[in-house]
Amino acid sequence: MKNFLFAIMTIVLCAACQNTNNDMVQSYDTITVVENSVINEKSVPIFPKKAALTTDTAQRFSVELPMRCTVDWNNQSVVSVVAAEKIEMVRLGVGDPLPELAVSGYQFKDVTVAAALNKLLNGTDVSVVMDEQLVEKISGDVASGTLADTVDLISKMGRAYYSYDEITGEIHLQHRAKWMIKMPKDQAIIMALLDAMHGADVRNLLVNWSDKTVVFEGDWQTEREVSRIIADIASKKYILAWDMDVYRVYPKTDNPIIWMNMLPAFGKHNIKMSVPGVVGRALVVGPEVNTKTLQEFLSTQSNVVLISQGTFSIPNGWQSKFDIGQCSKEDRLETDLVVGATGKYGDYGGYQKIDAKIVLTTKYGELTSFNIPSSVGDNYVIIGIPTHSFVTTPETLVSPFAELVVFMSPRIVSVVDESATQDKSTVGLSGDALREFLNN
Repeated sequence: MKNFLFAIMTIVLCAACQNTNNDMVQSYDTITVVENSVINEKSVPIFPKKAALTTDTAQRFSVELPMRCTVDWNNQSVVSVVAAEKIEMVRLGVGDPLPELAVSGYQFKDVTVAAALNKLLNGTDVSVVMDEQLVEKISGDVASGTLADTVDLISKMGRAYYSYDEITGEIHLQHRAKWMIKMPKDQAIIMALLDAMHGADVRNLLVNWSDKTVVFEGDWQTEREVSRIIADIASKKYILAWDMDVYRVYPKTDNPIIWMNMLPAFGKHNIKMSVPGVVGRALVVGPEVNTKTLQEFLSTQSNVVLISQGTFSIPNGWQSKFDIGQCSKEDRLETDLVVGATGKYGDYGGYQKIDAKIVLTTKYGELTSFNIPSSVGDNYVIIGIPTHSFVTTPETLVSPFAELVVFMSPRIVSVVDESATQDKSTVGLSGDALREFLNN
């Protein structure tokens, strides 16, 4: 009997222990272990240390993006006239005026700028300090003139820049300088000036859109290039501009886009020229083929996604480029693509044409290019650029028949005397007025 009672008590105690253990297990919170860190609802997230780099969204910030990345296709003028305005380039940091001393009969031969100035200033209280090494040799003869004119001449001959500090009596020499450009009021000319400077590879432009000025640094070659751009804009010629849309096109079936269907869709008279490239093909089309009609045509065979939209301009005969990623709707494979253009409007074998070279490049180099002569009012449609041209991984989910389509619409801005604009800053031309302008 005692054994029986002992067995029953043992079973009860075991059951109580089991219940106690179950209760203890259920009282703990569920935890998750991720990369050796314990995370629950009360945990504070722990992130790895990030390098001290400008964030992507801050890097992409630009005051001019709303002007550069927006195209009003419903109010586009293929030809417009703007009044010529003065564009002035002023060098900054020139220092104090030099002493008013006269120079006569001064000669120097095969010496550096610093050596020529040291010889010139021998016996005066003015000394020469080279802030940068200048090794170019110069020779010359100054019959007569002021000290300021002579120092300026010697510096220019050696492609150097000087500044004078009156307090210390020192002339400082550098091979780089800083300038300010006082820009005109018209936005088309401003954009052409900036785009031409970008095309000439002038870096670090500081644009103040409030007072219409731009500050930049550079050497003698930079100064010469920018001076040429300003002189060309001021010579009352033309400015060429391109408005553009960039699309990713996904075929609705496992077949590529049938581009020959454009002929019956728009008529042969609206497909004027076909220009093959190393990759892709550029079509010169009439004004009936625009962004709206092109998208309607593409939607019958594919899904169309707008990747980027924007505008860029150049002085007649210059070059510039449009960065797809700068005006991208979102990060995509194609956003490192750059569309470059060199163009000139004028006589082309007896016809008034826009003679342009369009170049598509990526970070890996030139992808393709097209030489395109077109009439005012014509548009370009670049087709046949495979999206796989931008894929860098061995495999991708992108269809092999997906392609990039670029629609470009060139415009002409005529820069004329203010009296020719009839007291209007900008005049859009169309119809008979456009034909008369082009004939003249």
